[in-house]
Amino acid sequence: MGKYFGTDGFRGEANLTLNYEHAIKIGRFIGWHFGAREGRKAKVVIGKDTRRSSYMFEYALCTGLMASGADAYIMHVTTTPSVSYIARADDFDCGIMISASHNPYYDNGIKIVNGYGEKMDEETLLKIEDYIDGKCEVPLAERAEIGRTVDYVAGRNRYIGYLISLSSFSFKDVKVGLDCANGASWSIAKGVFDALGAKTYVMNAEPDGYNINTDCGSTHIEHLQKFVVENGLDIGFAYDGDADRCLCVDEKGNVVTGDHIIYICGLYMKEKGLLANNKVVTTVMSNFGLYKALDAVGIEYEKTKVGDKYVYENMVANGHRIGGEQSGHIIFTKYANTGDGILTSLKLMEVMLDKEKPMSELAAPVVFYPQVLKNVRVKSKPEAQNDPDVQAAVAKVAEELGDTGRILVRESGTEPVIRVMVEAGTGEICEKYVDSVIDVITQKGHLE
Repeated sequence: MGKYFGTDGFRGEANLTLNYEHAIKIGRFIGWHFGAREGRKAKVVIGKDTRRSSYMFEYALCTGLMASGADAYIMHVTTTPSVSYIARADDFDCGIMISASHNPYYDNGIKIVNGYGEKMDEETLLKIEDYIDGKCEVPLAERAEIGRTVDYVAGRNRYIGYLISLSSFSFKDVKVGLDCANGASWSIAKGVFDALGAKTYVMNAEPDGYNINTDCGSTHIEHLQKFVVENGLDIGFAYDGDADRCLCVDEKGNVVTGDHIIYICGLYMKEKGLLANNKVVTTVMSNFGLYKALDAVGIEYEKTKVGDKYVYENMVANGHRIGGEQSGHIIFTKYANTGDGILTSLKLMEVMLDKEKPMSELAAPVVFYPQVLKNVRVKSKPEAQNDPDVQAAVAKVAEELGDTGRILVRESGTEPVIRVMVEAGTGEICEKYVDSVIDVITQKGHLE
């Protein structure tokens, strides 16, 4: 990770951590780097979510792009995966999404994807950071070389058509609940499900610039749980602000997490002969219950660092077809190069309709193990984690748990914190083992 760009873009509170001048400079560098630097005019597609500040950043990015000679194609309010899809499908040099995902309205972010719809490479992001910090110069376009903006709502409509085309089943008479988080999916998700014949019940689809993710969406799934039960729905889907993640609620009101989704879709793909390498990709934070369920049906798995970026890199490097995170970032590489919440919900509908089973039955084999996670503020993360006594304590816990649980100790990517997590048969066992490791960290004087 660089100075400004993390694993999911440049993110922070609008006009404090991330301001309009940053956006102008990002546009300036991208417009030159992908266009004038190579003696041509760059084409860049831009989307945004429903935050009030997204309009400010959209105009600032366009200003920077045009000043460097690029043409900016504006998709307006749309989802992150739609920008990824259109960048790839319509031959753009790159795409930019303005969103802070599941964060509150006062935060925002700038995510950049390449012409294949993949997250921008680290080398290019570091060059952008150098320009932001004044370490290099970018020339201004002049006369006929100055860029323009193009209204490109047609791109969003193309993406909607693409999603509809992916379903081989009619959703006729299926009662589906959608929680759009007052975010980017509000103008897309219902149209897709309606077109496929579902009886669609929508909540939190009235964005006002301030209510995105506020007590709604995938981070507040309890509201969709109640909504599904009260309305007698067959299934429900909750998205986050930019709709790159999806969580599900079954007909009984139970939450179906990203781990459940990986199991359900992975098993279905295996049965259809579509699970390349007989493997799914998870992060180290997936629940132990997922791995037990996968073992039971003979599906293998890879584990990556936390972040859908790392999941995708593993999938591409090894030719895997499905992977994701417990939070609902699910990637189907046959159809997309990023997590796509609406696509994920369509794939779950496919499994449910083809197997003619309720979602509760499909998810039942994944039984979550109790988990305890504690954060420990330390003076030095590497010194604490690499301390031989700490490592010995972790190894002892792992040995005692055996195949009845697991321990994970990792460094936070953004804070001076070591995270100690244990999953086991009961919460009491988890607490005991987590505290045993923290006691050693404390005794060795690593606390901040």
